[in-house]
Amino acid sequence: MSKLIVSLSPHAHGTDSVERNMYGVVIALIPALLVSFYYFGIGSAIVCASSVASCVFFEWAITKYMLKKKSTVLDGSAILTGLLLGFNLPSNLPIWIVFVGALVAIGVGKMTFGGLGCNPFNPALVGRCFLLVSFPVQMTSWPKVGQFLNYTDAETAATPLSIMKTAIKTGDSSVLNQLPDSVSMLLGNPGLNNGAGTIGEICALALILGLVYMLWKKIITWHIPVSIIATVFVFCGLLHVANPVYASPLAELLSGGLMLGAIFMATDYVTSPMTGKGQIIYGVAIGFLTVVIRNWGAYPEGMSFAILIMNAFTPLINAYIKPKRYGEVVKKEGK
Repeated sequence: MSKLIVSLSPHAHGTDSVERNMYGVVIALIPALLVSFYYFGIGSAIVCASSVASCVFFEWAITKYMLKKKSTVLDGSAILTGLLLGFNLPSNLPIWIVFVGALVAIGVGKMTFGGLGCNPFNPALVGRCFLLVSFPVQMTSWPKVGQFLNYTDAETAATPLSIMKTAIKTGDSSVLNQLPDSVSMLLGNPGLNNGAGTIGEICALALILGLVYMLWKKIITWHIPVSIIATVFVFCGLLHVANPVYASPLAELLSGGLMLGAIFMATDYVTSPMTGKGQIIYGVAIGFLTVVIRNWGAYPEGMSFAILIMNAFTPLINAYIKPKRYGEVVKKEGK
């Protein structure tokens, strides 16, 4: 017997669904995925496939045998988590470490809190940061691009972010001359003498194409990615003008996981604020924390930590900045 649900007006019909949005984000990630295959070859394919498969398996197993609920693997969220986790890993990471990250991402970051819609932190970033703390050597060994058939024995090199960190530590701005030019970082070719970083951060242009697609399909809004990018650009620009030992704002934007985090990680529906104003505050804080951690923290990259920190503040932002209720009359002061 079907239930008749009666609710107050207004009533609106929309085409949005969990499946539509999840698979929409997966589609937006395809350009970056193809570019990663081109530059990293078999390593990228192995890591991404292992991550997606293990995330889907762990969600299915936990839902069926521990939570004893109907399987949710077809809603696309486990596939998306696996893909984003893979994008945050080096292309030479051993498969068993990928499995551990997937278990933590799904088991701890998502299903422990009740599954999709209940997790306070981005599951893929929970898995990534757990691996970074637990396996720092493997998680910070960056293969050079162009080694298509190499996997675990790929030759490694310094990334643009590690070069920037060296310049700050030594106080020698000439170190920044080792950085690839901005066009190379935008198009995805950091140079054969440098490591490229994680799988998903190889090509900023591919990620930007994904952003355009999601904005076009109205999967996300502009507030979070634009506020993060603008904050990083302004803050890094001020630092660069004050002291040339800090990299240019354009180099900061196009290197590391900043674009990946701003476009695909920080915009997660569950862990980001509901209102446009709240999302701007959230994005500005992430951008500021990212620059602080990158320049003065222990790790060259700070995007993942910045997003997780602000995930914790999302409930507070939602409580402070609430959307106006339908039909609510705002009372002005003195009246």
